[in-house]
Amino acid sequence: MSCPYLSGRLLVYEHFLADCLDGRELAWFLSRGWRKFGHYFFRPACPDCRACIPLRIAVDRFRPSRSQRRAAQKCRDIETRFGPLRYDEDVFSLYAAHSSTRFGKSADFEEFAANLHSPSCPTLMSRYELGERLLGAGYLDQSIDALSSVYFVFDPAFSALSLGVFSVLREVEEARRYGLSYYYLGYLVRECPRMTYKARFAPHQLYSWADRRWREPGHADQSPYPGTIHLFSG
Repeated sequence: MSCPYLSGRLLVYEHFLADCLDGRELAWFLSRGWRKFGHYFFRPACPDCRACIPLRIAVDRFRPSRSQRRAAQKCRDIETRFGPLRYDEDVFSLYAAHSSTRFGKSADFEEFAANLHSPSCPTLMSRYELGERLLGAGYLDQSIDALSSVYFVFDPAFSALSLGVFSVLREVEEARRYGLSYYYLGYLVRECPRMTYKARFAPHQLYSWADRRWREPGHADQSPYPGTIHLFSG
């Protein structure tokens, strides 16, 4: 399939389907660069490209930048709720508006339900509300040591609020409240402008496909970054 991040390249995934993973099993896959939608687990396996780099934030060490604090201040009147996965019509309407405006595609309900409302592991949902209006919704997986952002949708009419930035700040805070070590933010693709925002959340750790270790950018030696947890060998 064509790469959605870098023009002129092909995207190859290795993938599998799974159900009923527990938090420990999910931690193992996240720590090896796997992502998921619903029951579909995947990671890049492009033969000549390693541009998709898994990124995670060490929760206890993270400090928001000045611009991120400004984004949080703009959202000071928004109420954030975290709880179990829950569907209502407002969520799908938000997803449809987000898909149309951000990606120029119409929303497919079956795809939406399969990817975001058919859990295969412990999950959590975040809702961002201004009064009675739903402005954003986040889908997260929860392992024994991390929250992993699966997808975030927001009302395009409120783009000026920087809800995407605010959602990361709130979800990192929630991971800290749960006593978790990491917050996974998906893949960083440095050559794709819409993906580079992830690198602004610092300090963060990047996964090396070559030696299967996590380290902070610029860390020169070949040892894992201190504090990295390797739950399983192999």
